[in-house]
Amino acid sequence: MLFPDYPLLFYPFAVLAILAAGISKGGFGAAAGGLAVPLMSIAIAPPEAAGIMLPILCAMDVFSVYAYRGRWSTEHLRILLPGSLIGIALGGLAFGMLSVKMIRLIVGLIAVLFTLNKWLSLTDRLAKLLAVRQRQPGRLFGAVCGLLSGLTSTLAHSGGPPFAVYIYSLKLDKTRIVATSAAFFCIGNYLKLIPYFFLGQLNTANLSTSLLFSPLAPLGVWLGLWLHKRISEQTFFHVSYTLLFLSGLKLIYDAVAI
Repeated sequence: MLFPDYPLLFYPFAVLAILAAGISKGGFGAAAGGLAVPLMSIAIAPPEAAGIMLPILCAMDVFSVYAYRGRWSTEHLRILLPGSLIGIALGGLAFGMLSVKMIRLIVGLIAVLFTLNKWLSLTDRLAKLLAVRQRQPGRLFGAVCGLLSGLTSTLAHSGGPPFAVYIYSLKLDKTRIVATSAAFFCIGNYLKLIPYFFLGQLNTANLSTSLLFSPLAPLGVWLGLWLHKRISEQTFFHVSYTLLFLSGLKLIYDAVAI
């Protein structure tokens, strides 16, 4: 297998990021894939980091979809997915047209905004505000949320907040929300393979690196199941989002100062 000459710093960041994604999917009902690209991008270029992480996320998605098979809302997937497809295409164009420094800045900003959204509960507040309305958000709103989710997911595997704004405003039961999330991001991740392939992000070197780290995916899921009964969700996400925030600041600094 062909491996690039990665900086030594890349390896601990990659291990931490992949384990965090698996732990989150396995034990805490949310995706921490958004942590992986910012962490890896401290050592390597963001497009390369995203290309390495995508096949691993696709593998994790298979287990999530199987676990919740048939429980998702087909109606709302039909609303979200067309917009997501457009967002994925726009993200692919951004990867192809923008410089590495600009992509690094965008990924850093997404990481910081993603963290602030969590700490300030902006997504939850907006979803609750929409939920108290007599009429549920329409198809256009769902399509826009799908587009934003597809765009940020393509650039940094961080499509959660736009998706959450829409899905949490619908007053669905918890299982249907988790199942719809699993199906939505599984379809989105496999669709992202298309632009990633044509942009060269799924080259031999990146795929070899994904294969090297692939054993960490089931290990992370198992650790998530083990930790689920031993630490609180708040503790896990406090650590994860702190790392995400610091990684985002580092990427912004590197993009602006270097």
